[in-house]
Amino acid sequence: MHALIIRTSILGENSSSNQLIDHWLTNHQPSHVTERNLVSSPIPHLDAHRFGAINAAQPDDQQAPIQALSNTLIAEIEAADQIVIGLPMYNFGVPSQVKAWMDHLARAGRTFQYTANGPQGLLKSKPVTVIATRGGAYANTPEDSQAPFVKQFLAFIGLKDVSFIYAETLSSADKRPEALADAQAQLSAA
Repeated sequence: MHALIIRTSILGENSSSNQLIDHWLTNHQPSHVTERNLVSSPIPHLDAHRFGAINAAQPDDQQAPIQALSNTLIAEIEAADQIVIGLPMYNFGVPSQVKAWMDHLARAGRTFQYTANGPQGLLKSKPVTVIATRGGAYANTPEDSQAPFVKQFLAFIGLKDVSFIYAETLSSADKRPEALADAQAQLSAA
């Protein structure tokens, strides 16, 4: 199995999502791993120039490296059999580095197309495990802006087999150990 690992936490080794990703790797032992750390190797945020470059039919010399990055990120997804995304919650949403990654993946005619029946994802679906780590408890509540957004985006580009493993209430010293143990047990079984 070829796994694509997306690390997004600003906390490095102290990150719960990174520790849970490591747990997943230890338990599943994929034969090949591609890691994309969006913090140590950040993807630039979208601006008008970058948007034009990503979507250029014939990129010029300035646009070509930007489109090449988008192509690389898409190729990483295409090559993987399984995708694991660490997703801490910052200020009630996804980390901005995750949004930058998504902005480089959304390409009309490449990862999605508009049809008479609405948008259609063009990437071949594969299992995506999202490890959602949060200080509070938001899963399956109206306050959870992450899960619906991430599911919608991934389905938009064709990735519809998405499951979430939640580690919540991590800001509570009393609840943290149990929350992490529960998430580890779910990851071991996934």
